[in-house]
Amino acid sequence: MKSHPPVIIIGMSRSGTTMLVEMLEQLGLFVGRKKTRNNEAVFFLQLNNWFLAQCSGGLENPASIKYLLKDQEARTLFTDFIRYIMKTPRVISFLGFSKYLRYHTPVNIDIPWGWKDPRNTYTLPLWLDIFPNAKVIHIYRHGVDVVNSLMVRRKKGLSRLKDRHPNLKPLYWLYLMLKFVHKSRLFVDLRCDSLEDGLSMWEEYVEEARAHVRSLKDRAIEVKYEDLLAEPARLLKCITDFCGLRPTDEDIERVVRRVRDDRAYAYRDNPELEAFTVRVAERLRAHGY
Repeated sequence: MKSHPPVIIIGMSRSGTTMLVEMLEQLGLFVGRKKTRNNEAVFFLQLNNWFLAQCSGGLENPASIKYLLKDQEARTLFTDFIRYIMKTPRVISFLGFSKYLRYHTPVNIDIPWGWKDPRNTYTLPLWLDIFPNAKVIHIYRHGVDVVNSLMVRRKKGLSRLKDRHPNLKPLYWLYLMLKFVHKSRLFVDLRCDSLEDGLSMWEEYVEEARAHVRSLKDRAIEVKYEDLLAEPARLLKCITDFCGLRPTDEDIERVVRRVRDDRAYAYRDNPELEAFTVRVAERLRAHGY
């Protein structure tokens, strides 16, 4: 049995990673049994969170991972610890019971597989220590659309804590405590309270991801979200080839029927976002927009 190296999908939140993984999953890429609503494998998401927590980092300040990456002793011990975890029954949440009985660990998987998580963008060097032959896909999207989407999510998150009926508020806040505080989940993306702050974070993610793409050469590809919406069948064929999948043209056509090309450059319908885009045009051009 020859193992198959994973495909690790990187890119900032709201950049199209969920859409891409959903399409690849339908075409045969195994991306885990237990997943979040954003199609992120819970097993690898928790491990990424653990890596970042060791450096007091998180989704919005992942650059602190640099302290772990430069500490060779800690880096070696931590990755050895993850290799051990991937051999325990806890990995059933990713493999499922039948695949666990067959493979015992993701290292032994002999079919195209992988996972996506924005945190991969920064934790990737650690995963490459564990999976040195892994392939990487970076998907990126127009910065203003990404930031606007994050700001909408922030507003929704804050709304959980706003005033409710006096008789319902204590019970509702108890529910929030159990769901968010007990599990250390986040209410909001605090760094995206403004377009400027959000764009700075987008720049950091894109620059970090592209550094990985350059260093990995033919083991990494970049996908522009807007191009994927415009030519989904052609680009998906290239991506599936890269992943080692062999779908038929009919399979690809079936998957791309649900693609909405009107989601590209959505900021153009909002005068405030359009004006901001003009102000930061040089910064956007530096990253392909």
